[in-house]
Amino acid sequence: MADNISVTILTKNSAASLVECLTALEAFSEVVIVDTGSTDETISIASGFRNVILYQHPFIGFGPMKNIAVDRASNDWILSVDSDEVVTTELVDELLSLKLDDNVVYMMARDNYYHRRLIRGCGWENDRVERLFNRQSTRYNDKQVHEGLAMSGNLKTELLTGRLKHYPYDNASQLLHKMQHYSTLWAEDQRGRKKASPLKALFYGVLTFLKSYLLKQGWRYGYEGLLISVSNANGVFYKYIKLYEVDRECHL
Repeated sequence: MADNISVTILTKNSAASLVECLTALEAFSEVVIVDTGSTDETISIASGFRNVILYQHPFIGFGPMKNIAVDRASNDWILSVDSDEVVTTELVDELLSLKLDDNVVYMMARDNYYHRRLIRGCGWENDRVERLFNRQSTRYNDKQVHEGLAMSGNLKTELLTGRLKHYPYDNASQLLHKMQHYSTLWAEDQRGRKKASPLKALFYGVLTFLKSYLLKQGWRYGYEGLLISVSNANGVFYKYIKLYEVDRECHL
């Protein structure tokens, strides 16, 4: 049992993947979940695990929410996991035997799946995430979306051998929902910081599709590769369109 690492997770309507996620984390003595308004079975599922401590808080952006979870933990060492991720047995064993260094932020390679099919294209390949850190030396930035750790200059990163499994989408509706949510958060976060226009939205959208489908070999994955590439392009297009509309409203 790992008593020196607290796991933190944000949830909202995460019932589909939460059992598998939490079962993989039973070796850790504390799993802090901050739920942001689930209406499915998420709360009931989380309450059934003996090592889970459950909090509820209105959503205020991914970076701030992750810091709230970090602050609720008992330990300084934090393993941040998403509710649609599964820590593999190999990674758990590695974490339990790791000699933690306060000057290191530990990274993990992540395998991304669409409807349980492993996708190593479309920009989903070579995915590495910083997930194990000491909260005395770093914490999350305040970005609404695409948050990251605000690392000081004296910290190093180290890639662990074990991997995360990531199950973000099972169908096109989930892709669309997340694109809609993330593009809105991005536009709000970038308001006043970045310029946008319809032409820029179109240019970056087309460029993203070509990069995802051709350069990143989305074509190798059949309809899934096409769907993900189109979704990536739409996400970029609507990010810039929403930012353009937000900026226009501010100047009216």
